[in-house]
Amino acid sequence: MGLIVPRFQHNAVARNRLRRQLRDLWRREFQGRVPAWDVVIRPRPDAYGASFDTLRSDLLAWCEAVGA
Repeated sequence: MGLIVPRFQHNAVARNRLRRQLRDLWRREFQGRVPAWDVVIRPRPDAYGASFDTLRSDLLAWCEAVGA
């Protein structure tokens, strides 16, 4: 899994918090579910204000959409 967290006019603290949340979600929910694909996650600007549960539900919806 690759993770790209752009600045979107946010400081390093906000970027690192989002990066940690996404890595934790991947480790907990998706590490064994997704087949052997190369996946790159690049969040949108509204992800900075999203709660952990919202990020989780969005990633689960993506996982269902791709059939994993």
